Amino acid sequence: MKPAAFDYIRADSTDEVVQLLADHGDDARILAGGQSLMAALNMRLTQPRVLIDISRVDDLSKMRVSGSELTIGAAVTQAAVEAIVKNQNNLPMLSQAFPHLGHFQTRNRGTVCGSIAHADPSAELPLCLATLGGTVNLRSKRRQRSLLASDFFQGVLTTAREADEFVESVQFPLAEKKTRYGFWEVSMRHGDFAIVALAAAVSPRGMRLGVGGVADRPWIEDIPEASRTDLESSLEDLVWKLDARSDQHASAHYRRHLVRNLGRKLIAGLGN
Repeated sequence: MKPAAFDYIRADSTDEVVQLLADHGDDARILAGGQSLMAALNMRLTQPRVLIDISRVDDLSKMRVSGSELTIGAAVTQAAVEAIVKNQNNLPMLSQAFPHLGHFQTRNRGTVCGSIAHADPSAELPLCLATLGGTVNLRSKRRQRSLLASDFFQGVLTTAREADEFVESVQFPLAEKKTRYGFWEVSMRHGDFAIVALAAAVSPRGMRLGVGGVADRPWIEDIPEASRTDLESSLEDLVWKLDARSDQHASAHYRRHLVRNLGRKLIAGLGN
């Protein structure tokens, strides 16, 4: 299929982006890497009247380490972030997740913020951001605001973003001392979205386990230090909280099985 007709505008500045969103609201969509949006356009799942291309906006194409966080602009590609986290080893969870994220070709075009804004509950980057306690920075002509990832994701492809806002940047907390990080997933084929994905952070304070591909958004479970000795029971409680459902890819029973077994193996691999 071909997309419905739309106007294409290549923005040159962030101020131009927010003005266009203020003018067009729900009739506009942001185009960065286009890896999710172009498929939706071609299938006419979305039919915007205006497409705002931000890929050449200089101040949205930057990332920086500030204090204990990596800030990633809306036009920064996944491949650029992958290279940074592998070379600097300051975000080991992301480093482990990137090989599961699409393919080399799509990571060269797709953006980190685009994946966060799309909010697919099976996607790897939203899961990592939520598990790490990261932040989504939204901007409109009216205001700028920051939300924890756990507050930003509200359901399947649904977020707290308002019609005149766009995701200007996201912030991933850097690795903390004495904390170990892990990521693993099961998918139909390499590069597909996850049937079940798990992200874990284990510290002396306890464990945080993130689950993707089961609930309608990334599910985050904090397991305190006292519960580590009864991990099996904690995982069993977790799988029933997730309200897993069957679909064409996997049964609810299989998803619960994966969460139990992958969760146990992932945490054991982190030395607990």
